[in-house]
Amino acid sequence: MGGLIKSSIARKVAMALSGLFLVFFLLQHFTINFTSIFSADTFNELSHFMGTNPVVQFALQPVLIFGVVFHFVMGFVLEIKNKNARAVKYAKYNGGANASWMSRNMIYSGLVILAFLGLHFYDFWIPEMVHKYVEFAPEDPTRYYHELLEKFVSPVRTGLYVVSFVFLALHLWHGFASSFQSVGFNNKYSVGLTKFAKAFAIVIPLGFIIISLVLHFNHNH
Repeated sequence: MGGLIKSSIARKVAMALSGLFLVFFLLQHFTINFTSIFSADTFNELSHFMGTNPVVQFALQPVLIFGVVFHFVMGFVLEIKNKNARAVKYAKYNGGANASWMSRNMIYSGLVILAFLGLHFYDFWIPEMVHKYVEFAPEDPTRYYHELLEKFVSPVRTGLYVVSFVFLALHLWHGFASSFQSVGFNNKYSVGLTKFAKAFAIVIPLGFIIISLVLHFNHNH
């Protein structure tokens, strides 16, 4: 088992599987948030369910947090291992001749996304934990939309979210497509999966950008 974990193939597969798991969560998160731009009531209902369901709170949420931490730790491990391998094996390594710019700079887009997740946790997850488990405030099923809207009052904060979603798109553009190859989907469906991954990398971050801007301008009108 130790040898398997230490192997480069195992690391890539683990990175890909954790990334695919986070993509699934991202789609679910987007679906709920997208309802906020056309129905506050629907958003409140879905958010209340997610915020009070014990399976979500005490089973899925810890798994998600573990998945996020694992993915980023594996990302740093792979980056270090790849740099060490290049330093040893290729005295005149030409990255541009072997891989795209995005694939060679995944660590940087990942760092921006990690910083964004810190902001997102500060904006939403920590206040939610304080509300429920520190202040023991009475539950209000209608509070979620208003709280969401308040986070996008500032044009600076809204801008930070928009920039973060641009980097998310760049990260997904290479990461999502390559994850299929890492787990062995090199068959007749590869082309279709790659096209789907590229479309996902554009549509979902763009959708989040639209949500951010709509909430910002809705509040200011």
